[in-house]
Amino acid sequence: MKDFDTDSFRYDGDKPFKIKKAPTKVDDLYEDNDHYDTLRQQQAAEIDKWQERMYAYNRYGMVVVFQALDAAGKDGTIQHVFTGTNPAGVRVYSFKRPTDQELDHDFLWRSWRELPERGTIGIFNRSYYEEVLVTKVHPEILTDSQRLPEKATADLDKLFKQRFEAIRDMEKYLHRNGFLTIKFYLHVSKEEQADRLIARIEDASKNWKFEEGDVKERNFWDDYQDAYETCINETAADNSPWYVIPADDKKNMRLLVGRAIIEELKKLPISKPEPDEERFKELQKLIPVIRNQ
Repeated sequence: MKDFDTDSFRYDGDKPFKIKKAPTKVDDLYEDNDHYDTLRQQQAAEIDKWQERMYAYNRYGMVVVFQALDAAGKDGTIQHVFTGTNPAGVRVYSFKRPTDQELDHDFLWRSWRELPERGTIGIFNRSYYEEVLVTKVHPEILTDSQRLPEKATADLDKLFKQRFEAIRDMEKYLHRNGFLTIKFYLHVSKEEQADRLIARIEDASKNWKFEEGDVKERNFWDDYQDAYETCINETAADNSPWYVIPADDKKNMRLLVGRAIIEELKKLPISKPEPDEERFKELQKLIPVIRNQ
């Protein structure tokens, strides 16, 4: 069993990210299924503790972004990592294909609308990063579907450079206002993705998860790898780091994500609420009132 060291998966701009060198699997962090369940429950309790402390302090918030190729395990990771966290302190939003209303605004607009309040954790299942990933692989989306001015799409290299700049500025702005952004890329191998897609076909109860378009997108595997490498290198910063998490083993992936979130929460200068003795004494007077009601 390996140590829960997440530093080797963290990218903050100090070192270049090379996707071909990033592992999709590591040695197990758990001994067996029971041990995994114990570790996961411990992590869930710790995330809940720190989120509650953040809520009570009410100065900071957190945005947790999940990006991955199809079948990498975003939904299950979110479910398992945050099971046990007070629902009042967590907001989950899944970004689908942009609606007509969303296309009538800039590419960051729909993400701004879903940002969390102070004291809470906002979880983005996909995000504004789709606009520098999917559109990078399929630039026809920009020219045919996104209603951009012709001048904006005349030079796509310039457009993506500007979009990366806008994302960096957004995340800097959030950090200055007390919101930390943590980004996870769940890095699955092409072979493992194939096995998971086939499993969705072979199990009738999982057919609803399967989309024919996922098969077509596998033809662009190398393009997506290049797009993610560029994206991470362009937007990794200490105040908004990327974690490239090996995703071939779902249990390992969830434990690493949970540990990374805990470590980032611990970095926030959150003070534990100090008891107010005067208020405590005043509140004691209400106990008999409540009992006699």
